[in-house]
Amino acid sequence: MNLPPLLADLTIIDITRHLPGPFASQMLCDLGAHIIKLEPPEGDPSRTIGHLFQAVNRNKELRTLDLKQAAGRGELRKLLTTADVFLEGFRPGVMHAMGLDFKALQQLNPKLVMCSITGYGQSGVMSDKAGHDLNFMAMAGILDQQRSLQGQPIMANIQWGDLAGGSAMAVIGILAGVIHAQKTGQACYVDVSMTHGLWAQQLVPPATGALTSVLLGRMPGAGEDLLNGGLPCYNLYTTQDQRTLAVAALELKFWRLFSYTVGKPEWANLHWSQGLVMNSAASNTLKEQVAALIQQKPLAEWQALFAEVDACVTPVLSLAEAQEHALFQAERQPWKIHTVPLH
Repeated sequence: MNLPPLLADLTIIDITRHLPGPFASQMLCDLGAHIIKLEPPEGDPSRTIGHLFQAVNRNKELRTLDLKQAAGRGELRKLLTTADVFLEGFRPGVMHAMGLDFKALQQLNPKLVMCSITGYGQSGVMSDKAGHDLNFMAMAGILDQQRSLQGQPIMANIQWGDLAGGSAMAVIGILAGVIHAQKTGQACYVDVSMTHGLWAQQLVPPATGALTSVLLGRMPGAGEDLLNGGLPCYNLYTTQDQRTLAVAALELKFWRLFSYTVGKPEWANLHWSQGLVMNSAASNTLKEQVAALIQQKPLAEWQALFAEVDACVTPVLSLAEAQEHALFQAERQPWKIHTVPLH
């Protein structure tokens, strides 16, 4: 990965399973942390999907430990006396029942950062409920916004609740906790609710929904909000060969460039920033005109046309196509961290 081991002095004990916790510790591992992953005797359930297990458990120290047995819990306590972080993902109350709750561990290691990832948090009206990614997105109002033009909710193939609501929030909380522990010498507890993590990231929909509702006289439906299909300049269009072109010419300069490139200079000022009211008759007519134009050529021709035009126009790639694209041929992490000047 060629990342500097910025977290080389950090030891994390991870007893999580499936996706949210393992991916959180994987990100920290990629940054140099020493991850000791403890699996039950039967193994992490994600081992049944080999590629997934490998993807979120690279370069970790894997051990087997039976926490149902007193000896296993004793071994875990021994590891936690010198660890920096303890990551777990059981339902609220399970750690307390095993004598491994934050209060007990704080006495064991006064600087330990403990992080719990659950669906709905350690307390609250649904804290005792079971759930999976689909439930978290459903309860946070995410699924209702992801609808087809026919009005049916769409099940995303990316686990946003697990990853954005869980893993990412856990990493942020853990790193903040580590800094706190290093500065103060005090332990801290990071309580991650995946559903609340999703809810906190809903920044755009409430703002754009309020704006759109003023124009519509009601809350926007499928394909009617600012960034989910309400604008001609920010939309998905079907090509002649039934592929999809992503047009994200949100700013006027990009829309003008798009208009000139497709041979429609008369569209150049038909833009929301120039007074084109979203979901108005004029806006919907323009959307239909753009759709009709894009349907006249196959995706490959549109790609060729926009290859050297910086107008925020890209093909909608399949997963297989994305894997083969030059963008992903060089192995790299989402972030590159440099310790010396680049130039």
